[in-house]
Amino acid sequence: MVRKYYLYLIFITLSIFWGCASFQSQQEEDIELQFERAKKFLDKKKYLRAQEEFNNLVIRGTHTDLGDDAQFYLAESYYLNKEYLLAIAEYDRLIRRMGFSPYVEKARWRVCQSYVKESPKYYKDQTHTEKALNKLQELLDDYSNSEYREEAKGLIDELRNKLARKEYATGVLYIKMEEYQSAIMAFEGLIDNYYDTDIMERGHVGIIRCYSKMKKKKEAEQYFAEHKSQIISTDLRQDALSYIQKIKTPD
Repeated sequence: MVRKYYLYLIFITLSIFWGCASFQSQQEEDIELQFERAKKFLDKKKYLRAQEEFNNLVIRGTHTDLGDDAQFYLAESYYLNKEYLLAIAEYDRLIRRMGFSPYVEKARWRVCQSYVKESPKYYKDQTHTEKALNKLQELLDDYSNSEYREEAKGLIDELRNKLARKEYATGVLYIKMEEYQSAIMAFEGLIDNYYDTDIMERGHVGIIRCYSKMKKKKEAEQYFAEHKSQIISTDLRQDALSYIQKIKTPD
């Protein structure tokens, strides 16, 4: 009787085990099918449907082999739909929670691209431009041999030129307001912070223009003599000399 009881317990235990294994296998199969369905929506540019499917997969499949795949492609479905800030949030979730995933480098590159996409015209607030620059530099620091390296460097140059242009526009605005000392400070900030941009030499010419407006010929001439080697453009150098020549000295 006791032996039969133990055999019965063993049978029940094995039945539960086989049932759980079968259920887990079925669940994993369902997740794989849903993943394939979600990818088809993504490939067909049905981004909202893809977002629904991948979001559900992220919840169901976090601890499966497809967990990081689902998280990455959820972010991709936002990125490809031009919802860049939502994409950044999902890429960041992958980067934070799944640090060993093979998708991490691509996710970090997508974060950079998203911030670049959100970077506005130079005359608007440049918060996203600054974030893009920081993320691009971090990517280059952490992945010295990244396949995105050259493109990232090109974007850094582009964004720094945008910030330099904003700084230059600020100086010009101060000139129009006849706030010449403030204009000089803006141009000096441009020269100090964006010395490697195409706009930098305009900062030198802007300072000479300010001295011209203030009728400070000596300062203008001295500044030109000290910085003319940095004013490479023939047209800009001619502009600088023209500003100096316009200064009338007291009789």
